Amino acid sequence: MQNKTLDQDYPNKSLMQAESGPDRQEASDAAIDKEFFIRSVFQTDVEKGYDLLFCHYYTPLCSHAVRYVYSREVAEDIVSEVFMAFWKKAAHIHITTSFRAYLFMSVRNKCLTYLRWEFKNEIAEELSDTTLVSMHMEPDKLVEFDELYQRIVKIVDGLPPQNQKVFLMSRFNGMSYQQIADKLQISRKAVEAHISKALGELRRALGSNH
Repeated sequence: MQNKTLDQDYPNKSLMQAESGPDRQEASDAAIDKEFFIRSVFQTDVEKGYDLLFCHYYTPLCSHAVRYVYSREVAEDIVSEVFMAFWKKAAHIHITTSFRAYLFMSVRNKCLTYLRWEFKNEIAEELSDTTLVSMHMEPDKLVEFDELYQRIVKIVDGLPPQNQKVFLMSRFNGMSYQQIADKLQISRKAVEAHISKALGELRRALGSNH
């Protein structure tokens, strides 16, 4: 997966805003056409349909997940798990709405599970297959996810500039401690201290409200 710059990747409010006007309509029409094509391939060759689905949605799903979990590696693992589950459970047979919607909701749910595990020290119960296939995420779960995400963004935004920069370079751009040290011309120990402080702030702030 191709790396982007920190400025391109850093999540902000503009990323949460929907497209508008003619561009949004064109994007919607294109998505419908691709969905129809992928479904038609599944009807004749399931393996090819799965490969096409993976090639088309893997990168967008990783970009979606990394906005929430602040780790490219974790985001890729989450997306891979979603595709593996899709294949093992032959989800294409049961989904009556949209493959795209199913995949994005599955990734979103796994992100919530991961965030609650990492920062709140609790195990989140994932949505059942039936819930995901029917495409109805419980309202309270949607609210919880959005609130948790907004709190994480607020906490990261409030970190000291250098602390924030190091944290994002590590967790969001996937850079090693040594790469960050070389880039910023600081010691590896300083990088470790910045990461430790940022994670500590997140865990204290999020863990205080169970």
